[in-house]
Amino acid sequence: QVQVAESGGGLVQPGGSLKLSCVFSGRFFAMYLMAWYRQAPGNRRELVATITDRETTNYADSVQGRFTISRDHARNTVSLQMSSLKPEDTAVFYCHAQNLYTREEYWGQGTQVTVSS
Repeated sequence: QVQVAESGGGLVQPGGSLKLSCVFSGRFFAMYLMAWYRQAPGNRRELVATITDRETTNYADSVQGRFTISRDHARNTVSLQMSSLKPEDTAVFYCHAQNLYTREEYWGQGTQVTVSS
């Protein structure tokens, strides 16, 4: 059974940086497309960034150049390094794993990121 669990959220001032981590528990980490989503109050959940098993990345326009997604195959982790944070980045951030072959999906519980002075 696959589980993903996020950590690293918190309160940060505008312009600051924060790093989120996601631990993947289960087999065959390399078979999963990993992603970060976020959901702000009153908004739909939106895709932030994705990374393939071969570490090809893709970003939402709103975070391009400010956020960096990475994965560590030795530790089965995915990280999201966020910099130049803005108040509009405030949201609950979720880690997502999708099996490339079966299309099964798994979500973490989410971690709150608040950007405020």
